[in-house]
Amino acid sequence: MHIFDSLLAQQGIEDPEAGLTRRLKCRESEAYAELIEKYPKPVFGFVYRLLDCPDDAPDVTQEVFVKIFRNIDDFRGDSTLKTWIYRIAVHEASNRRRWFNRHRRSEVSIEAKNEERGSAWEWLRDSREGPFEQLQHVERLDLVEEALRDIDDRLRAAVVMRDLEGLSYNEIAVSLEVSLGTVKSRILRGREALRTALQRRLSGALSGVRLQTTTE
Repeated sequence: MHIFDSLLAQQGIEDPEAGLTRRLKCRESEAYAELIEKYPKPVFGFVYRLLDCPDDAPDVTQEVFVKIFRNIDDFRGDSTLKTWIYRIAVHEASNRRRWFNRHRRSEVSIEAKNEERGSAWEWLRDSREGPFEQLQHVERLDLVEEALRDIDDRLRAAVVMRDLEGLSYNEIAVSLEVSLGTVKSRILRGREALRTALQRRLSGALSGVRLQTTTE
């Protein structure tokens, strides 16, 4: 038990996450509503970045919550509820990638765009931005999302969880079911791979601009 949880227990106060877990196990409808309100956006954003085909993100997100509902009794509190949910998300994204590689690689471009992308990412944008700034923001997001799909799946998961989701090294280790040293190694290698992928895509974009300018 964490120190904070211990202090709450001494005061007779239930940790909110522990309370949510308990109520989920009791099959309280209000608990499910709270879970659905709290976690869909983080889970969707997480699996979106792990998948090779972004179009699959809504289905995978839905499957993650189905697994949460079905398996909540298996959660023993050895990690935070969020870490446990992310572990399920990693497994579901991995399963979908394997399916994608077997059945759809020849039919669907890896550059496929999610038709609902705008609405899905709208909550990330700063409402104070003007149209030009918003366009630049979306273009940067597009570039990072595409570059992420260029790197190894295991490295991608570690980088997304650390740099984009803000999970601790320990939380990542639990979610990925690997050692702390492996997590740190994957993050370092993943960051370098992402940097290389971004540089490659930027160079390609600049070359295309120069070529267009020359031919005009």
